[in-house]
Amino acid sequence: MHLRDAVRATAAVAGRAATLKACGILAVLAVVGLLVLGLIGATAIKPAAADACGGRGTPGTDMDDLEDGKAPSRGSSREEQKANAKVIDEVAEGGGLSGRATLIGLMVALQESSLLNLDHGHADSIGLFQQRPSQGWGSRDQIMRPEYAASMFFYGADDGDPPGLTDVPNWESKDVRTLVREVQRPDASTLDLYVVQENLARQIADQAKINLSRKGTAAAESTGNSGPQPVGDVQQPQTREECYPDTDGKGGKPGNPFYDGKSPWPTSVKNPRGAEEAIRWARREAETGGNDWFRWCLRFVAAAYGRGSAGSRFAIGHYRSMPEEMKHDGDRNPPPGALMYWDTGGEAGHVALYVGDGKIASNDIKRAGYIDVVDATDIETQWGATYLGWAPPYFPRGG
Repeated sequence: MHLRDAVRATAAVAGRAATLKACGILAVLAVVGLLVLGLIGATAIKPAAADACGGRGTPGTDMDDLEDGKAPSRGSSREEQKANAKVIDEVAEGGGLSGRATLIGLMVALQESSLLNLDHGHADSIGLFQQRPSQGWGSRDQIMRPEYAASMFFYGADDGDPPGLTDVPNWESKDVRTLVREVQRPDASTLDLYVVQENLARQIADQAKINLSRKGTAAAESTGNSGPQPVGDVQQPQTREECYPDTDGKGGKPGNPFYDGKSPWPTSVKNPRGAEEAIRWARREAETGGNDWFRWCLRFVAAAYGRGSAGSRFAIGHYRSMPEEMKHDGDRNPPPGALMYWDTGGEAGHVALYVGDGKIASNDIKRAGYIDVVDATDIETQWGATYLGWAPPYFPRGG
């Protein structure tokens, strides 16, 4: 049986038997693994050079990135991600692929769908990998089965069109940008967004007890290099100084404290709540609120000011669209109530509410989906993000 056929059969069985338990799936995948045992040697994994910037891109995408603002239930998002990560790993391991293949699959799925099995997307894109029925990836029902979607991502169609990861010659030695170009075929301007998912992918894999150091057993084409291969791009900056330059006297380098400033809001800044009330609301949300804010940073700060929406899709876009006189680039002295912005290496960026005394109210920093009040420096020191600056709570198109 051809490797692709064997794994496709496994996925088909999983799709037909909706009540099949995880132990049964593992058993079937183990049989497939035996079929290809000894056929392939694979390389080990090392952290990508892109991680030299401290894992920029955590979070890599905001839930508001999803098409039409649709998002699944907040309550179980991380559990869904872990469950889907396990499925991706099982399909990879069942085909004799290495932990490196699993990592690549997780990075791609995080960028495409936030590792959630979405029933919508751009055009007719759906599922974990946002595969399109119209482009030969399978029927809608098939793609919505995570086992099938993962199988297609790794092994592709029987005729090689669309191709899977293992259809790319010497895939084990190639970085994510190259692989994504061949398999997902996205717009070239979005390739960096896949790379910055590595830190979060490793975090979820660790939580799901996935062994990313696993060596493969399937016979991949020789790469001519038996040593560890990069996942990201070796041309990424290698030192923190290269990643995050000084802020030219506006408060110091990344990790330096933030202090309260006294800049007043322009008269054009008007919201249902004032700054003090917004801070009180945010603190209450941190103390008693639920996990409703998974990757909804921009929506959270708008809600703190009593708005139903921010009027922008992305945090970083919201900052860049501010009138020039409202943007305080690199200034580490925001007044309480200010909105603080970071470049996370992805399209969305991050925004948090400055509550004073060097602290912010932010989602996802301690607990996925929850709001916590933490040191403003945590976004740099824990996420490795680049601080852009602060602005008043200006939502000219907000609801």
